[in-house]
Amino acid sequence: MGLVRLAVAVAAAVVAVGCASSPASAPAPTAPAEPAGTAGSVETASPLAEGVLAPPERAQNAFTYNPALAPEGATVAVSADADGGTTAVELEVDGLLPNRGYAAHAHAAACGATGDAAGPHFQNQVDPAAGPGKPSTDPAYANPQNEIWLDLRTDGGGDGEATAEVPFAFGDRAPASVVIHEAEATATEPGRAGSAGSRLACLTVPFAG
Repeated sequence: MGLVRLAVAVAAAVVAVGCASSPASAPAPTAPAEPAGTAGSVETASPLAEGVLAPPERAQNAFTYNPALAPEGATVAVSADADGGTTAVELEVDGLLPNRGYAAHAHAAACGATGDAAGPHFQNQVDPAAGPGKPSTDPAYANPQNEIWLDLRTDGGGDGEATAEVPFAFGDRAPASVVIHEAEATATEPGRAGSAGSRLACLTVPFAG
């Protein structure tokens, strides 16, 4: 009997040691964290046109008609994004005069040797009273919902941007340029609505695609 009890005791001890020495379970792997800054990212539209301002005799698509206010070498870029029946247009400038306002609008024709080459402001609904040498100044037509106004103010480095969202899309007709004007803001009162002073610079933009 003594030998049996000893054998049982030894067996119990071996089982106890085996249980105590079993390796602990490994923790469950955790899923890798999502990279920071990816949620809600927005892609920006590529510019429809961009150019470096130069005098008309050397300009390609970006013209300066007054280098004192629209310096040669400044850059201008325009992008546009249509969504259903609306269109968003963005103007970005680098290297204009610092801390200054500039009125700007989409115009009906491409840039040329003079500022007048770009024609009148593009209007979705054309003012029937306007014509050659007689720009639209009726607020019913010369307004930022029927035209594309891109007035901006530059920072201390001469850089600035503006975005206009209009309740129409381009169909058979589309603007062909963006003109930067001398006035710091576009007039809105009757008889002067849409007026913005002389034309300082122009960028030809293929809005029609």
